[in-house]
Amino acid sequence: MKKILLSLAVLVLSASVLMAQGRRHKKDAEQTTTVSTMPAATTAPATTLKSDDMAFTDATHDFGTVPEGPDALCEFTFKNNGKEPIIIQKAQPSCGCTVPSFSNAPVAPGATGTINVAYHTKGKPTAFTKTISVVSNAGTKILTIKGNVEKAPVSSVPENNSMIKTN
Repeated sequence: MKKILLSLAVLVLSASVLMAQGRRHKKDAEQTTTVSTMPAATTAPATTLKSDDMAFTDATHDFGTVPEGPDALCEFTFKNNGKEPIIIQKAQPSCGCTVPSFSNAPVAPGATGTINVAYHTKGKPTAFTKTISVVSNAGTKILTIKGNVEKAPVSSVPENNSMIKTN
């Protein structure tokens, strides 16, 4: 008799857990439906700019061989060939050792703009190729920097670190 009562209690408990889960899934489904029928977030205004309207003089910069230590710097220049101002929204590097910078000011039709890039060479004595994704109202452009960082010479320290006394 105890086994039967225990089995019934387990069965009732299992059924109530399943019913609670069913209610939760139904509630989740209702919330998902509500979210999906909500109006879309405000988007950027429509533009007539095309990807070709942001024309870079050169999308790749080869530093050649640079010494380890100081940042390697370069500047990418582009021209706005479109009929609307170009607004750069972000410049995303492929890693933390590459740091792009740009002006938030719109680049008028016919005008030129620049994106400056710094590559941190310290501790990176090797060949490198890095990219920067430039996102604007004219689409996304990929810029590339490459080069070779020459290892900095190791400073020579005498094996005997004692001070030399002179008269």
